[in-house]
Amino acid sequence: MSIITAVDTFDVRFPTSQGLDGSDAMNPDPDYSAAYLIIRTNAGDGHEGHGFVFTIGRGNEVETAAIEALRLHILGREAEELLGDMGATWKLLVHDSQLRWLGPEKGVMHMAIGAVINALWDLKAKREGLPLWDLLSRMSPEELVSLVDFRYITDALTPEEALDILRRAAPDRGERRARLLTEGYPAYTTTPGWLGYSDEKLARLAKEAVAEGFTQIKLKVGASLEDDIRRVRIARETLGPDIKIAVDANQRWDVAEAIEWVGHLAPYDIAWIEEPTSPDDILGHAAIAKALAPIPVATGEHVQNRVVFKQLLQAGAVDVVQIDAARVAGVNENIAILLLAANYGVRVCPHAGGVGLCEAVQHLSMFDFVAVSGTKDNRMIEFVDHLHEHFVTPVHVHDGSYWPPSALGAGNEMLSQALTHYSFPDGAAWTATPSALVNLTSS
Repeated sequence: MSIITAVDTFDVRFPTSQGLDGSDAMNPDPDYSAAYLIIRTNAGDGHEGHGFVFTIGRGNEVETAAIEALRLHILGREAEELLGDMGATWKLLVHDSQLRWLGPEKGVMHMAIGAVINALWDLKAKREGLPLWDLLSRMSPEELVSLVDFRYITDALTPEEALDILRRAAPDRGERRARLLTEGYPAYTTTPGWLGYSDEKLARLAKEAVAEGFTQIKLKVGASLEDDIRRVRIARETLGPDIKIAVDANQRWDVAEAIEWVGHLAPYDIAWIEEPTSPDDILGHAAIAKALAPIPVATGEHVQNRVVFKQLLQAGAVDVVQIDAARVAGVNENIAILLLAANYGVRVCPHAGGVGLCEAVQHLSMFDFVAVSGTKDNRMIEFVDHLHEHFVTPVHVHDGSYWPPSALGAGNEMLSQALTHYSFPDGAAWTATPSALVNLTSS
């Protein structure tokens, strides 16, 4: 038996606001950041569990403190006990009544729990000698169902229905795994579409995206209707009729405004409208979906938990479910969301616009293909070409597809030099760029 001997936290921030990478209508100057943790044991095998919460700068210290508040649940515990029943471990963290009061099951604490859960899955996969997607794909339907907390969702998905979904997919897992290894998993790119980019940069990056094999790009919209029409027109003229163009408002609009605004963009053949309004507004999303059909409505990167996803699906308010590896309470809850989407026949195209999100969420989509939905049809993982060089196993994307990682673990692990260099506020990236430091710390 091995004991968890340390839970170390790090406040890691990248000054991406200087180049406007990641900029959109609601977040004009993000500094991509990670409230990061490492779980260490005395096992002597060299394996550690790495996890993080993605933020965009200020507030990272809040998430770091939230992760530290969870230490008492795992420090000094037997690693085998926690890793051996990840369903029980999830409930141990989520059902801490004093911390749950701050949500419940949403917000800062829920995201921090996700970081700890994901770090434990990283450790578990490394110990079992597998990448996370492959570890999950090899688990039995019964083992997978035991990971899910069905409280609050049995009116949309029962354990029996979840078992049926997984059992139907089980016989062909081997064939799909082989296809994944030879075909990859489709990707789309947001790299050309940040709102702070010039028209020339948009057109150049859009051309490069097509040359790299992507069949869909995404543009940020919502700050100026005139600018949006011009930018979408430029993208369509640059790309021609066969490349898909999705647009993302990042929660900018009221319901009526969203319907009117997207109506002006519709002539340019919009692949989907993402986050048109508040992620908590189920009925608003339903009204937008009805009014804008057949343009699909996509959302999920800020949806707080399986309960809100359940309601979006029940209300017919979402056509594209966008899971996020670092928003809900980790792998377990994302499995619940994948099963909910499968039960409602709704496609899943994950959000991955942030530091480490591409590395993490690819495992969930690949698991979904092999063991849950059994399809890649009309499904894609977002790709953003930023900050991958800071990870031990950066994503492998080429020919418009993600290629399955073979490295052990969940893909969450940053290089130690990145943790040091971008540590806030004392890392060299910040002490050497005082203008970035002023931007990050001012209100």
